[in-house]
Amino acid sequence: MIPSASPSADGPDTPICSAKGCRAAAVWVLAWNNPKLHTPERRKTWLACEEHREYLAKFLGVRGFLKDTVALSEWEPTDGEQRS
Repeated sequence: MIPSASPSADGPDTPICSAKGCRAAAVWVLAWNNPKLHTPERRKTWLACEEHREYLAKFLGVRGFLKDTVALSEWEPTDGEQRS
């Protein structure tokens, strides 16, 4: 299951990047959690295009939230994951 599929220029079921204002097709899944709010096994996800992958990963990383970055084509969500 894809974390989120929103309308984009590539088609109605194409997942798009989570970066503000970006409408590019997503190719990465960034799994994260905020330990002050979420249990350790819980994972929220952001999607990223090639251009925004590093920016979003750094944003989450400096806060200690980033848990994993996986290619969208290889993503296998678990029960504790939620698209944010």
